[in-house]
Amino acid sequence: MSEIDYDREYDNRARVPEHPQVFAAWARDAAAYRAGHAGARLGVSYGPSPRQTLDIFPASGAGDDTPLALFVHGGWWRSFDPSSFSQMAAGPNAHGVTVAVAGYDLCPQVSVAQIVDQIRAACLMLWRSYRRRLVVYGHSAGGHLAACMAATNWSSLDPDAPPDLVPAGYAISGVFDLAPLLHTTINADLRLTEMTARMVSPIHWPVPPGRTLDAVVGALESSEFLRQSRDMAQAWAGVAHTHYAAIPGANHFTVLTPLTEPGSAMTARVVELARHPQGVSRRR
Repeated sequence: MSEIDYDREYDNRARVPEHPQVFAAWARDAAAYRAGHAGARLGVSYGPSPRQTLDIFPASGAGDDTPLALFVHGGWWRSFDPSSFSQMAAGPNAHGVTVAVAGYDLCPQVSVAQIVDQIRAACLMLWRSYRRRLVVYGHSAGGHLAACMAATNWSSLDPDAPPDLVPAGYAISGVFDLAPLLHTTINADLRLTEMTARMVSPIHWPVPPGRTLDAVVGALESSEFLRQSRDMAQAWAGVAHTHYAAIPGANHFTVLTPLTEPGSAMTARVVELARHPQGVSRRR
């Protein structure tokens, strides 16, 4: 068996040569969505650093019982910010779900473990503001962070929070076992060791019974990305409600497009999880 070329497997920009155009379209669409959402609250601080902010897009007619979701962007924990992802609220917003889009500090200025803690702080801030459980959905590094949130015992961090504050995660093209990244140039910024890689790999974490995790990935992604999502769903199965799917025709970047579409199956699943955060096990 030949050795895996991990740099090739995890270099999504090289696999999708048109990525600059995709990123430019993300920025344009996000700016347009912000401009068209009169009720948006931008740059809401949840932590001490300038990047620890939430852009909050309330659903039309939002009230005390409005479902709540948090979107976490990707970029290998080392690039991007919420300003390129406002449109990821569009699909859920259209179905009455209020969406927050999270920012966070980036590697190498902070570690992956610190970013996990920052997104936990964002979830707790949303709990204190809305007093509602929420679904976390995210892409790439954000998919990893969505799984981390779904595995968290929240009352151990804040006794005022329900232990299942995030009963469900929807992880898109996530990386859940970070050990392979030790063999990539990405690790120059992540600075993972064998020990710290395992510590921040949710595939190895105990998950509280009854949590839900969907691990979906673009069917055109590398064999490693397909394996990561498939293995994650298998690892938590039997304790959590898990589901794996490969999205036909989608690469690592176009896999996000359905979140901007109110009628997509991806949007429908995120909305379902947000509306019934404690009672939805898997896609039918």
